[in-house]
Amino acid sequence: MANAQDAPKAKPEDTEVWEPVPKVVTPGESFRDAPSDAIILFDGKNLDQWVQNNDGSPAKWDVADGILTVNKKYGNIETKKTFTNYQLHIEWREPADIAGEGQGRGNSGVFLASLGKGDAGYELQVLDSYNNKTYVNGMAGSLYKQAIPLANAAKKPGVWQTYDVIWTAPTFNEDGSMKTPAKATVFFNGVLVENDFKLWGPTLYIGKPAYIKHGPAPIKLQAHGDKSIPLSFRNIWVREL
Repeated sequence: MANAQDAPKAKPEDTEVWEPVPKVVTPGESFRDAPSDAIILFDGKNLDQWVQNNDGSPAKWDVADGILTVNKKYGNIETKKTFTNYQLHIEWREPADIAGEGQGRGNSGVFLASLGKGDAGYELQVLDSYNNKTYVNGMAGSLYKQAIPLANAAKKPGVWQTYDVIWTAPTFNEDGSMKTPAKATVFFNGVLVENDFKLWGPTLYIGKPAYIKHGPAPIKLQAHGDKSIPLSFRNIWVREL
């Protein structure tokens, strides 16, 4: 029997990994700026990366002064490109003179995966949640009707706000059943509000969510039907993971 003293002595090199070498990504000047490998979805110039969700025609929301403003009469818009897992940066602003209350005050949504027309998909809620009372699983930073945000990091209307999201798409078995759930981590104005939350399925306004098998999906922005004046977006980019 070998003596323990005869065993090879551990060396630092035993636990050093040299390959594969990670690709080089040049970061932006600030956390807002897109890194070198990002796909720019809106840079203030046009809506070339977007289509109308209802019929696939060119997106018809309003672009002026580097800002994208919801045009409610045309409905939701979504990206031409589909995504699986990604990092998303998006900035939004409620009008300074926003009116209404609860869910009727600057309502919109970022659908992290659009699953069809209308509001089909997984929604990260957009809402004026600065001194605006509503159900907590429907406030800004919530994964609508599923995950209550860990904090209310909302700024007052008229000020730009940011979402930074890590989205992990669900996977499915051959029979269509869910294999692994969708997961989302969300920073709201730099504050962690959703921490690797496992979604129960796509967003539902009424009823209990359930998974339906799907593949890569667009990112969708909502034109909500509430009566408040439209909110705006800017500086939207995504990194595929």
